[in-house]
Amino acid sequence: MTLTKSHIVDAVQNQLGFQRRQSAKLVETILEILKKNLESGEDILISGFGKLCVKEKKERKGRNPATGEDLTLDKRRVVVFRCSDKLRRKING
Repeated sequence: MTLTKSHIVDAVQNQLGFQRRQSAKLVETILEILKKNLESGEDILISGFGKLCVKEKKERKGRNPATGEDLTLDKRRVVVFRCSDKLRRKING
C-alpha cells in the first residue's frame, strides 16, 4: 500500500487529536516548507529519517526507446533521498 497525503493527515489527526482540517493544514504547511527549500536548492535533513538533496544532472546523450533515435537530454536538477543509518537499521531489522 502506498502512503498518501490523506493517510498522513489521518495519522496526525488520530495521534495528536487535532481536527481533520487542522491536521490537513499542518501537513500541507510542512510540505510547502519542504518544497520551497528544495526549489531554492537547499538540502533538507530530518534527524533519524534521512536527507533530501538537490543534485545537478549534466546534459547527456540519450535514446528514444520507441524509435531508437539519439537525442540530447537537457541538464536538470533532481531530488535524491539518503536514509539515515537509524532508518536503515530499522528497515533491515
